[in-house]
Amino acid sequence: MTYRPPSLADVIATLQVEQIDDDRFVANQLDNPSHHIVGGHIAGQALMAAGRTAPGRTPHSVHVYYLRAGDASRPVEIRVDKARDGGTLSTRLITALQDGEILLEALASFTVPVDGFAYQEEMTDVPAPETLPPVQEQLARFADEFDGRWIAPQAFDFRYVDAPPRAALEAEAPSPRIRLCWRPTESVPDDPALGSCLLTYITGTVMLETAVVMRRATPQTIFNALIDHALWFHRPVDFNDWVLSDQSSPSGVGGRGLATGTIYNRAGQLVCIATQELYFGRN
Repeated sequence: MTYRPPSLADVIATLQVEQIDDDRFVANQLDNPSHHIVGGHIAGQALMAAGRTAPGRTPHSVHVYYLRAGDASRPVEIRVDKARDGGTLSTRLITALQDGEILLEALASFTVPVDGFAYQEEMTDVPAPETLPPVQEQLARFADEFDGRWIAPQAFDFRYVDAPPRAALEAEAPSPRIRLCWRPTESVPDDPALGSCLLTYITGTVMLETAVVMRRATPQTIFNALIDHALWFHRPVDFNDWVLSDQSSPSGVGGRGLATGTIYNRAGQLVCIATQELYFGRN
């Protein structure tokens, strides 16, 4: 059977959770052969649900803890508690449940627009995205592995500056840093809330590669599970153009791996900073 990742339309449709009352939502999952709920996806759904309860405000941060695996063949209930509404900031406590068990808990913070002093770390110099080959070309020699996983069309066009995980296995020494450019393969609605949720989804699916590579593996060849995931949103992301994700794994200890990513737009402006920790070992 040929591997078929979710389409961009499927990702966007499932991020648009259904509101059933003031603080409860239903979230359909991206099902797959293992019925594994994708951590970054359900975190994006949690952020979307929380944002629906803070109209007129945009997310500036979200902090997620993953407590249990769930069944992606069935919907998840999301509950939002309006912890605080201030003059500038709103805080929401989010709980995702299935069969009465908590899968995820998160805190999300939303803000009104605020003018103030701005500064940032400069973006590293990288080749123009158009000069980089798509990941499918970079991994063409591994086309027969995992039912064609490495060369399958994806919801995002990934172009790696550094070796992608499967190719990195052939290096003499693994590198904790992976830089890649990406953009959606189709148009995305101009919606800042959706943009933040898509950033949550994408960081939850590619940032872990840095910690996995350090273990001489790929996400498909080693058991790994997200423990927590945090993002800070600095500017709206423009999905009509490429962004650069500069990712690294600064630490691995105690069966865990820490990953961090800094995301810039083409103009070099900081869009988002994300961190996550993975668990490797028995579930």
